[in-house]
Amino acid sequence: MKVPLKQFIFYIALLQCSILCLKGFGQTRDEMVREDRRKVTEDGFWIYNDLPKAFENAEKSGKPILVVLRCIPCHECVKLDDELVDQDPVIRPLLEQFICVRQVSTNGLDLSQFQYDTDQSFAVFMLNADGSVYGRFGTRSHRTEWYGDVSLPGLAKALQGALDLHRGYPANRTLIAGKRGGQPEVLTPEMYPSLRERFTEALDYSGDVAKSCIHCHQIGDAQRNQYWTRDNYLPESVLFPYPHPKSIGLTLDPKECATVQGITADSLAAASGLKKGDEIERFGGQLPLSFADLQWVLHQTSSEGGEVPMRVRRGDALMDLTLELPSGWRQLSDISWRVSTWGLRRMVTGGMVLESLTTEIRSEFGLESSLNGLLVRRAGKYGPHAAARRAGFKEGDVIISYAGERDFRSEQEIMHYAVTHLKPGQNIPVVINRKGVKVSLQLPIQP
Repeated sequence: MKVPLKQFIFYIALLQCSILCLKGFGQTRDEMVREDRRKVTEDGFWIYNDLPKAFENAEKSGKPILVVLRCIPCHECVKLDDELVDQDPVIRPLLEQFICVRQVSTNGLDLSQFQYDTDQSFAVFMLNADGSVYGRFGTRSHRTEWYGDVSLPGLAKALQGALDLHRGYPANRTLIAGKRGGQPEVLTPEMYPSLRERFTEALDYSGDVAKSCIHCHQIGDAQRNQYWTRDNYLPESVLFPYPHPKSIGLTLDPKECATVQGITADSLAAASGLKKGDEIERFGGQLPLSFADLQWVLHQTSSEGGEVPMRVRRGDALMDLTLELPSGWRQLSDISWRVSTWGLRRMVTGGMVLESLTTEIRSEFGLESSLNGLLVRRAGKYGPHAAARRAGFKEGDVIISYAGERDFRSEQEIMHYAVTHLKPGQNIPVVINRKGVKVSLQLPIQP
């Protein structure tokens, strides 16, 4: 399948922003940050890292606000912005109807206003000047592949949908009332205990500016650390945040707002009555502009289960359906791609990366077909992520018992068990199979 050049640049820019920043193209990261700010400021189209100014301008102009949250700039992100702003004939006219803000750090970010999946490296908010959220854009379900989640046509549909909502505001206020969340644990990221001594509310452009930035994933890390060290457990909403529609068996068309592309047989989505081709016009009472809006509704639904009302257009007919989510439904999510797993591995596997025993893995390591457990694919070598290696674990070991429990089918299941049953500071028994020999070891559960 051929991918248009513009979309290819879009995907690659989103995927590899952080990695390519490190390469530098002959510049240090600090130099790139300062150069990007100079270029964007001189161009004058985007407001650079100044949300108060954006809200002030929106109030005066009557325009809606578009906020793009992404990592500290790199050359690939500049390509992304050039594609969207300067060249694309569909996107540019839409952007011109917004007050556009490029937010390159989360220092001082109002977390009561901006709530999103912090494992993303690219998140878009479409807002009213009074803070009402029209919609979100930006979804990810894989570490390296984005093709099924985002597209330029999908972004254009979301932008147009936000403009339509803006023209009907405030008469349509009830449609978007649920798109803004409740009060967060802290007001801004640097107020989290694990970030408080390392960061301030603004970037340090006079000093080491790149290191002064709070990245999106660090917000999620700080939230998990706070629960883990304070309460000794992680709620499922924190461990399995922003469930992707695929986790309930729902595949959406990335070129549309919320059109069903496919339904997995015997899934929760199938049980709801959704069919391929359905256009979801209401989800949880809200008008969805993108995948991210559906994820927002799912994220707000209790881990204990609940009903999500839906209104869909099937051909010329409108239908009301109900998505029923049972207790524990969040555990259907795949969190293996998330940056957050890095911190979770430090907490509960001592830095080990574990894999399920597929036929290919059994063949690769010469394991018996009857052996159950999880393979230690990698064991960290540095700092807290080397705790398992220091305790005697090695790559190629197969974990057959963890804290006295057996039959874990995935790394995710061990993580879930550990953060709901164990506590920091414990040393737990782990039984491994090492080349046919059973070995008992002790693994520290870390803060």
